Amino acid sequence: MMSEKKLFVAQGVIPACLMPFSADLAVDEAAYRQHLGDVGSVEGISGITINGHAAEVHALTIEEQFRAIVVTKDVLQDRVPTIVGVYTNSSLEAARIAAYAEREGADALLVFPPDFMTLGGHLRPEMIYEHLLRITGSSRLPIILFQYPLASNLAYPLATLLELCRRFPSIVAIKDQCGDGNLHERQIRELKALDRPVNTLTTHSAWLLGSLALGCDGLLSGAGSVIADLQVALFRAVQANDLKTARAINDRIYPTVRAFYDAPLLDMHNRMKEALVILGRLDEAHVRPPLMKPGVAEIEKIRGLLAEAGLGAGYRKVA
Repeated sequence: MMSEKKLFVAQGVIPACLMPFSADLAVDEAAYRQHLGDVGSVEGISGITINGHAAEVHALTIEEQFRAIVVTKDVLQDRVPTIVGVYTNSSLEAARIAAYAEREGADALLVFPPDFMTLGGHLRPEMIYEHLLRITGSSRLPIILFQYPLASNLAYPLATLLELCRRFPSIVAIKDQCGDGNLHERQIRELKALDRPVNTLTTHSAWLLGSLALGCDGLLSGAGSVIADLQVALFRAVQANDLKTARAINDRIYPTVRAFYDAPLLDMHNRMKEALVILGRLDEAHVRPPLMKPGVAEIEKIRGLLAEAGLGAGYRKVA
């Protein structure tokens, strides 16, 4: 399915799509197609990420992940770039996912750190070098490297992050969720100062305006599955140095921050599914265990916060 198309540029607004399930917890392909079409129709987005945290990739089989790639390309074609998550503890499996994504026409990869490296992988950088060597040996696709929160014990030390970018020219950007404002700014600056500059896509959705103002080249966020148009408007205002407009848009985004990102954080994408049901853009909200559906009180909280943000049933675009 390889074809000539424009080189992917890792910048701007890149929503991360959700994965709808039916009541029996099977993938709801019809709803997924509708969701892709809905998000993909937002004017100004730079791509769509699939098989990431927002899609509950931890609960998807490899076969389901492969099917998601096929379906996504069928829906989006080459109108919107497709970024495929590579989420696995096996470097061999990561290589297989990367090769399949390229074969099916994906535009880029979002590479997650293997979860088991939480036990001290930051002390053994050769492990992530080998992981990426396997991936780049199987695919020529550009890579967005996921920089995890410092608290996760999966974040790459700055020296390791910079060395990864030097060693692997396929790395065109990082998705930064380090969670530390000082480190976030330093990374942005030092990645730009490399002989081959590397972009930063923020996923600090709980403080998006501040993060973008530090000089990020864009954002990659699950919240884009619900509010991609607001994210586009905010990004454009920041790029235009229009602080007044940016603050006004951020005031609309802030209630959604409360709706999605209040503790416990692991419920954020469950809440986004409920938001899409409230907005009439998804018929049902089901998640695979051990994730659990929010209770009635929390769903009503989400409904109220969406209204506070100026969102309601049938909402589509920024007014």
